[in-house]
Amino acid sequence: MNNRQETLYDCARTLFATKGYRDTAVADITGMAGIAVGTFYRHYPSKDKLFAEILTRETTAMLKQIMASLNLDDDPVTLIRQLLARNMEGMLANPILRQWYRPDVYGKIETVFREENGLDAMSFLYRDFLALVQKWQQEGKMRADIGSEMIMAIFSAILRIGYHKEEIGLAYFPALQDHLTEFVLKGLTDMRTGT
Repeated sequence: MNNRQETLYDCARTLFATKGYRDTAVADITGMAGIAVGTFYRHYPSKDKLFAEILTRETTAMLKQIMASLNLDDDPVTLIRQLLARNMEGMLANPILRQWYRPDVYGKIETVFREENGLDAMSFLYRDFLALVQKWQQEGKMRADIGSEMIMAIFSAILRIGYHKEEIGLAYFPALQDHLTEFVLKGLTDMRTGT
């Protein structure tokens, strides 16, 4: 990043964290940065793209911190429950990531985030956990009759359920996610149902 781009990024991050994505305008960002609005568009095609970049970095940093805090030798149930709990705590503690839980923001930014390969930035987590799931399957700690990539998709679905908590009912979170995690993990680690 050049100096102006970095300044715009830092100002936007501050404003998105304090005012929120929806209530922050490009003019707010450029005003704080002391840069003309036209200059913003030389560095970022839109506020959405900049927010997606910030989300990617914030998510990646949080997930790396979570991964470093886990004991990868723990049993699958303990490890995955810790991962999901720490992910939820991290999302709720970070004012930028917490905006994923706002339906108006999530609906607008999800497509941009995917287009900007935001999920690819977290490929280290997928890759590391996929290898861990495969190891557990080989050790007989996790069902081998369900493909490791399908298991990763199941875990991803559990994480994403939080994005729809308002639709499901705020009174049920985070207990609903905890119960789903428990049921899924019991099903994935119960060797009587798998091969």
